[in-house]
Amino acid sequence: MAQLQLSIGQHSDKGRKEANQDFHGAMIPAEPVLGLKGVAVALADGISSSRLGRIAAESAVGGFLADYYCTPDSWSVKTSAQRVIAATNSWLDAQTRRTAHADEHDRDRGHVCTLSAVVVKSRTAHVFHVGDSRVYRVVGQSLEQLTTDHRIVMSSEQTYLARALGISAEVEIDYQAVELDRGDVLVLATDGVYEHVEPRLVVQTIAEAPDLDVAAKQIVATAYERGSPDNLTIQIVRVDALPDGEAAELEAQTGLPLPPLPEPGALFDGYRIVRELHSSSRSHVFLAVDAEAAAEPVVLKVPSIDLRGDPAYLRRFAMEEWVARRLDNPHLLKARSPARPRNWLYTVSEFVDGCTLTQWMVDNPRPGVEAVRGIVEQIAAGLQALHRKEMLHQDLRPENVMIDRTGTARIIDFGATRVAGIVESHPADANAILGTAQYTAPEYFLGEGGTTRSDIYSLGVIAYQMLSGRLPYGARMAQARTRQQQRQLAYASVLDDAREIPDWIDGALRKAVHPEPSRRYEELSEFLYDLRHPNRRLVDANPAALAERNPLLFWKALSAVLAAALLLMIAVEFGRFH
Repeated sequence: MAQLQLSIGQHSDKGRKEANQDFHGAMIPAEPVLGLKGVAVALADGISSSRLGRIAAESAVGGFLADYYCTPDSWSVKTSAQRVIAATNSWLDAQTRRTAHADEHDRDRGHVCTLSAVVVKSRTAHVFHVGDSRVYRVVGQSLEQLTTDHRIVMSSEQTYLARALGISAEVEIDYQAVELDRGDVLVLATDGVYEHVEPRLVVQTIAEAPDLDVAAKQIVATAYERGSPDNLTIQIVRVDALPDGEAAELEAQTGLPLPPLPEPGALFDGYRIVRELHSSSRSHVFLAVDAEAAAEPVVLKVPSIDLRGDPAYLRRFAMEEWVARRLDNPHLLKARSPARPRNWLYTVSEFVDGCTLTQWMVDNPRPGVEAVRGIVEQIAAGLQALHRKEMLHQDLRPENVMIDRTGTARIIDFGATRVAGIVESHPADANAILGTAQYTAPEYFLGEGGTTRSDIYSLGVIAYQMLSGRLPYGARMAQARTRQQQRQLAYASVLDDAREIPDWIDGALRKAVHPEPSRRYEELSEFLYDLRHPNRRLVDANPAALAERNPLLFWKALSAVLAAALLLMIAVEFGRFH
């Protein structure tokens, strides 16, 4: 597999100033971090009116390069970088408030700087920008400016920054994603450089210099010779090679040989197979123990025999353990670290001694409302842990929830999980329908990407099924493949004469499983709250017809009305003849 390869040249000089308040840096990590997080390049320009500008610039760049790589692998570049920059801004603002320059009319004399940062991950450059330093892309013999200067011009001689780090507690960060090709060149520069060297000369110098560091020094020297009065900093990034788009760790795992199906009692890569737990068209699951160490039982999963020729399936199979390793929640299945290097492609996870939610519903056909709420809340806790990592489960169904002997619910099977940070590297499967049709949110059938509301839909269907033994739209939702067909679907109320279910719970379920994502709950916490606290607005806003709320009573009433009408007609006819 091809690796991302960049060449970086950079140079900074104080120029005619007494001190250099610019700061710059770059980080090229080794694999697997390179594939998961990319290469980060950052440049900051301390405000010249502040003696603390150098501290601010160094803190902004140093903090970005260090903290970005500490964010979860599952987060997208945008989420990771924006949160790091926002945290840095908060710190700089707090430092500014503590200095003697905390007066609201003198805030730009504190810990204030601009920041321009680029993260190159897979085949995309993610550009983040606050202030008036700039990011360019070389296009032909000129430079295309990718950033917008946050500078307000008062006159030909007076300008000031409209946006910078450390000016206020909140910061607005410009962001854009730029697709890259091999040979592309990006340039980051402060105003001391770009105001004194024209784009054509910058491009010419980069092309003719023996390496990018030499080019950077020559461009800075040219700006100085042309009278630049400011600090001078430039960074040049050239794309030498682009990867195929897979995270290296996943690629390494999917590259392992495919294993034979083990038999009970057999030795498999150091594990003793106890028995087969489950077999389907998707995978084969076995209970096993480590033959080399006395340890608790584990679950081994090997790829399906039928799907071994499908690269997308094998990638999702490997993804399951990748996801589980990055999660730590009592309501999510835990991966088990391999005791030794693997010779085959398979996954290892904890053994949950219990049953699936499917079996639990068979054993408990009429559970109480409180029992249902308890399980739903546990599943939701697992989903919230996923969502905080920018992951969507996408295949939440009763078969993928285990209830152990203590009554604890655990979400299992992360093979369909959408990870924002991985989708950036391999977007091909971003909108694929990977879940089970009856529990899959309707937007997936329209080819739209899922959101956290999609997982909420699936959880709402499960809650509905636990209470009623059926699905809110029957089998019709899986057959509705257009928006118009979905709008014509009628929600079947969960209420009936045989169950004591409050109408406000029906209202909460109706909202959770609404075909239109925008009309569902935005947060899981809102759904959970409405399952425990009467929300009369949901009931009043969605008055269900009697036939929907209580079909039996509806038909009894209709029969009574028809019978009365028939008797009236007989009476009228009888009166005519007498």
